[in-house]
Amino acid sequence: MPNLLLVMLGGAFGSGARHLVGRATLAAFGPDYPWGTLAVNLIGGLLMGALAGGLVKFGQSGEQWRLLLGVGVLGGFTTFSAFSLDAMLMLERGDWLQALGYILASVLGALVALAIGLQLARAAA
Repeated sequence: MPNLLLVMLGGAFGSGARHLVGRATLAAFGPDYPWGTLAVNLIGGLLMGALAGGLVKFGQSGEQWRLLLGVGVLGGFTTFSAFSLDAMLMLERGDWLQALGYILASVLGALVALAIGLQLARAAA
C-alpha cells in the first residue's frame, strides 16, 4: 500500500478515536477543563514510546508500521494544536495557575508516558 494511503488510513482511525475520547471525558467531567486533550496527549505519548521501542527490532522493515501507526493513527489521535489553544484560552481568562498546571501535566506527563512506553516495549523484547 502506498505510504500516503497508510498515513491517511491511520489518521482516520486516530481522529475518530480522538473524538470518542473527547466525548467520553466531556460526559464524565464536564467542560471546565480540557481533560480530553490532556488524556489523548498522555495516552499518545505512552503509545508512541511503546511503538518506537517496538519498531527498533524491525529496522527498515518496520517503516510501513511507523507510517500507519506513528504518523497516521497517533498523529490523528494526539492534539498538540488543541493543547496550545486550550492553554492560551486559560491564560487569556487569567487562569494562570490552571494553565501552568495544564502545561506541565501535558508536556512532562507526555514525556513520562513516552518513557514508560519505551520501557514496556524494551521489556517485552
